[in-house]
Amino acid sequence: MEVSRIRALRGPNLWSRHTAVEAIVACAETERSIADTPEFEARLRVRFPEIGILHPTSHDETISMAHALEFATLGLQAQAGCPVTFSRTAQTLEAGVFQVVVEYSEEAVGRLALELAEALCLSAVEDTPFDLEDALKRLRELDEDIRLGPSTGAIVYAGVARGIPYRRLTEGSLVQFGWGSRQRRIQAAELDSTSAIAESIAQDKELTKKLLRAAGVPVPSGRPVKSAEDALAAMAEINGPVVVKPQDGNQGKGVTVNVVDREQLLKAYAAAAEISDDVLVESYLPGSDFRLLVVGKQLVAAARRDPPQVTGDGVHTVRELVEQVNRDPRRGDGHATSLTKIRFDDIALARLAAEDLNAESVPAKGQRVVLRNNANLSTGGSATDVTDDVHPEVAARAIAAAQMVGLDICGVDVVCDSVLKPLEEQGGGIVEVNAAPGLRMHISPSFGKGRQVGEAIIDNLFAAGDDGRIPVVAVTGTNGKTTTVRVIAHLLASNGLRVGMTNTDGVYVNGRQVDSGDCSGPRSARNVLMHPDVDAAVFETARGGMLREGLAFDRCKVSVVTNIGMGDHLGLNYITTVEDLAVLKRVIVQNVAKDGMAVLNAADPMVVRMADNCPGAVTFFAQDKHNPIMATHRAQGHRVVYVEDHAVVAAQGERKYRVALDEVPITRGGTIGFQVENVMAAVAAAWALNLDWEVIRKGLASFHNDVDNAPGRFNVFGYRGATVIADYGHNPDAMMALVKAIDALPANRRSVVISGAGDRRDDDIRQQTQILGDAFDDVLLYQDACQRGRADGEVIGLLREGLASARRTKQVDEIRGEFVAIDTALSRLTTGDLCLVLVDQVEEALAHIAKRVAEG
Repeated sequence: MEVSRIRALRGPNLWSRHTAVEAIVACAETERSIADTPEFEARLRVRFPEIGILHPTSHDETISMAHALEFATLGLQAQAGCPVTFSRTAQTLEAGVFQVVVEYSEEAVGRLALELAEALCLSAVEDTPFDLEDALKRLRELDEDIRLGPSTGAIVYAGVARGIPYRRLTEGSLVQFGWGSRQRRIQAAELDSTSAIAESIAQDKELTKKLLRAAGVPVPSGRPVKSAEDALAAMAEINGPVVVKPQDGNQGKGVTVNVVDREQLLKAYAAAAEISDDVLVESYLPGSDFRLLVVGKQLVAAARRDPPQVTGDGVHTVRELVEQVNRDPRRGDGHATSLTKIRFDDIALARLAAEDLNAESVPAKGQRVVLRNNANLSTGGSATDVTDDVHPEVAARAIAAAQMVGLDICGVDVVCDSVLKPLEEQGGGIVEVNAAPGLRMHISPSFGKGRQVGEAIIDNLFAAGDDGRIPVVAVTGTNGKTTTVRVIAHLLASNGLRVGMTNTDGVYVNGRQVDSGDCSGPRSARNVLMHPDVDAAVFETARGGMLREGLAFDRCKVSVVTNIGMGDHLGLNYITTVEDLAVLKRVIVQNVAKDGMAVLNAADPMVVRMADNCPGAVTFFAQDKHNPIMATHRAQGHRVVYVEDHAVVAAQGERKYRVALDEVPITRGGTIGFQVENVMAAVAAAWALNLDWEVIRKGLASFHNDVDNAPGRFNVFGYRGATVIADYGHNPDAMMALVKAIDALPANRRSVVISGAGDRRDDDIRQQTQILGDAFDDVLLYQDACQRGRADGEVIGLLREGLASARRTKQVDEIRGEFVAIDTALSRLTTGDLCLVLVDQVEEALAHIAKRVAEG
């Protein structure tokens, strides 16, 4: 078994809506049916008993070793605690070659699971050992290391529940919610609206106390100290038990409470000084330690935090009791679990010594042994929810503290006997204010009810009903994608929106090109969705990107499928038939929002069938309103777009909106049929986005078919009395559409300059010139810049074969170099002639033609 071409599908894809890892798996003949080698499955189950039943996708499918790899990859993740359920193995047209697809929740974990599953299958084949426990440990550790922590995770899950899209911007806790201009960002439990000044204030505990005191919030007395001697002086000034802590610390690091003598103070000062150069000594407030969580202007959760402790049983030592507590599966080494393991370190030993105990002491049954003075969960403490007990005055003080510091999300540390009565009545106070507070004590407290703090934070970020989305339009098809994308983007811009657009020419934001090249894949689309100046996005969605990574978005407002026709790029990546291509292109239709719209070409049967897979509504378009699909759809009260009386008509029921084709320059008065179809698709998309019809009319009138608006899309030049048309058409369907459009234009003699892309099938390359040979007098063949795996001269040879039975072509030239071919064709033109140039290097070729035209 050979595993190759491993891909991460990071969005909805050909197989499912799940993120998944996909691999090409080649099985030897003996591996194509594990039923023929029963010892393999027996060995596999010995090594991994939880693999479950190896069930096929269909009842007549043979279980191969590729299927075993699939279920092992899924099962290992599941056993490691990853929430995965989907997997699929599909036979390709190549004998013994399969596509294996397995869901992942974290990409790195999915890739490792596939690697380990391959090793597992190999060990079963070779009857060698496989360490299942170690494999699962590696997966768990990796998953814990890279997955979102409980605080960030709670916020993300709350956002997902509200339908808000999210994206991790780093491997840490920086997360973007929403898209474009409606996005918000968090880092753990800190919002993008939180100022650096507020965070800085919260880190400075002495400054925080001053501000809180000015706001009338009770705080302990005390001051910063510069040395151990100064700390002793401060304790003498307070004349009572003190707390020693770093002035800019967090998570309870270096904090010692209830210090009463010189020896304790010196140790406490040393511990604090290790964390910060600035140390604070303040009065010790007796009572319990409470954490109050403020979000916006509301108290949303409160917990009593108890220090790490064990209870004696009269049998086990303190060390053994700690080990027992740390076996609790809720306790981990970091912050990914609901509780943290108790640290048995020098601080714990010092705390024991204060009680005349040590690690080997055996506490009496029921004896409570405290291992730390502070109650932070990060050092092994526990939490009990007390949200329902908080007195309104206590809540008011916490909210006032958060607002005084300027924190949107604030963890307020209170020390008092009880939160059931005001702080002033019991001598309690606020001892600390924390930016980016941990949320796990509120989400899953040790005791009591968990609180929906993630939901509270999301509600603070996004108003009710706001899902943070901008309108997203996805456009796919065989031909017309780029022009349709550009027209839709132009219409949205005409409505005053800042539009992000991706296509095969580049990435554009608010009319400015920010990237060049073929940008019709998911990476470019994701970049647009991250841009803060984008109010709406229009994406050309090519087959290659969907196969490599899936979609860049979870769902779109509008999907447009221009056509499938005879297809393009067939024979690549196991998309071998037009039917395969249609299933792939259908992905954008399957992922339309429920309140969205699919815009489908009613004249293309394969596109029509996609309507059954659309979760939202459907608009059909076709030039012929009497098309049976169109007539039926309209009769059912749905939207259609067609051509009538030389105008594009959008109709639903009795409502009709008309745009005269004479007012749409891109169609040249309706004479260019494929541009009329592109305009119909764009109009249907704009209608789905509720654009005003006057905006649509004006937008279409101002969209000109020039090299700025639509480079390489039927750009027309005048040259010495002849007509030169430059187009990027590169498949048989495009050739047929171009020939039909050119037939409507008068010309004395017609010539065409053409090359072919090497990554098409032989027949597809031949068919292009078969079509052109019946429409042009002269054909100039040139070899393009990239042969894409073809031998030198091979593509030109196939193009010449296509001209073998040409009915019109009389002269065929083979020329090396695109620009030389263009110059040769232009030099032959006389008044009244027409030349079609099928460009390869779009920008360079258009610039070359423009230069020649300018020179006259």
